[in-house]
Amino acid sequence: MAEKKTPALLIEDNRYCPGCGHGIINRILAEVLEEMGLADETIVSLAVGCGGLMMYSFGTDWIQAPHGRAAAVATGIKRVRPENCVIAYQGDGDALAIGFSETMYAAIRNENITVIIVNNGIYGMTGGQMAPTTLPGQKTATSPKGRDAETTGLPLDVIAFMKERKVGYLARGALHSAKEINKVKKYIRAAVENQISGGGYALVEILSPCPTNWYMTPEAAMKHIETTVESQYPLGEFVKNGVKINA
Repeated sequence: MAEKKTPALLIEDNRYCPGCGHGIINRILAEVLEEMGLADETIVSLAVGCGGLMMYSFGTDWIQAPHGRAAAVATGIKRVRPENCVIAYQGDGDALAIGFSETMYAAIRNENITVIIVNNGIYGMTGGQMAPTTLPGQKTATSPKGRDAETTGLPLDVIAFMKERKVGYLARGALHSAKEINKVKKYIRAAVENQISGGGYALVEILSPCPTNWYMTPEAAMKHIETTVESQYPLGEFVKNGVKINA
C-alpha cells in the first residue's frame, strides 16, 4: 500500500475545533494543488470566520478579505494576476449573509475564480447563531425553539440561484463518508481545472459538520449531514464546462 503523506502545504496543525470539517477540506485542497503543480502559483482570498484560521496552517500566499468580501478580493487578485490560481475560501455566513451580493455578482460577471463555500448551517465562530443556511426547525443560539421558516424564510440554496447564471462549474459535496470526501476532492479539482482553462466562475459548496455548535459528537454530526442536511441540499455536479448537467 502506498504511503499517505501529509501535503507540504499544511505547514502546521490546524486550529479548528475537534470534528470540524474545515480541516478535512484544507487537506483536500492542499492535495489537489500539489498534485496539479499549483502550490506555488495559488493565492487564497480568506473570509472572516472559522475559515480564516486557514491562514495559520495553509502555506500558500493569501490575503485576508473584509467580512463577506472574499469573492470581490479574489476578483481583484485574478484581474491583476491572471496567471495565478485564485481561490476564495469562505463559510456560509461570510459568503451567503453579509457577502451574498459579492458572491452572486462574482458569479453574474462569470469571474474566472474558484470559490469554496463551507456550509455548516450556522455562524460557527461567533457562537452558533442562525444563518441563511440553517434548516427549518434547527435550534441555534438565536433560534432556541428551532428556525421558524414562516418568519425567517427557507434556507438559502446558493446552487439554485447560480445554476441559472452563465457560470463555468457548480458542485455540492459533503464530508460524512470517505466516498463523499473523495467526491469533494474530485469537485475541487474540477473547479480548479475550470479556472486554469479560462472557464469562468466555479463554485464548490461543501456540507460540513460543526459538532461544537450543533452540540453533537463528531460521529453524530456526520450522521446528521447524511440523514438530514442532504435532504435540503442535494449533492452532485450541477454545471460543468458551462453546461447545466443536473437540473
